[in-house]
Amino acid sequence: MAIKPFSFVLGALAGAAAQYFLDSQSGNRRRSVATDKSASPGDAEATDLNEASLARKVETEIFRDENAPKGKVDVNAEGGVVYLRGELDDEGQIEALTKAAEQVDGVERVESLLHTPGTPAPTK
Repeated sequence: MAIKPFSFVLGALAGAAAQYFLDSQSGNRRRSVATDKSASPGDAEATDLNEASLARKVETEIFRDENAPKGKVDVNAEGGVVYLRGELDDEGQIEALTKAAEQVDGVERVESLLHTPGTPAPTK
């Protein structure tokens, strides 16, 4: 029975990996480094995830009321600052959403770029 070249190469690679990670002198350190690198994403990815999580958390809180203008407001976060964008019917809604967003844990500041119909959108 002949050994297939692919099976032989795959077996050789598995053996080399096992020897590398199970080495009695350096294997423990190598396993730890490999685990750390695979378990922790880069800083930018973690920041993006945290910002997205904060934005979703704010959305959950400010749109909890069934009468909230869910489809009219975009929420995003950047460095702990939450940005609200969109057009709402009146200033009272704008104030209410802004205050609700300020109360959410993790929010450092809220930048409201919300506006009423017929008024220009704020630019910061």
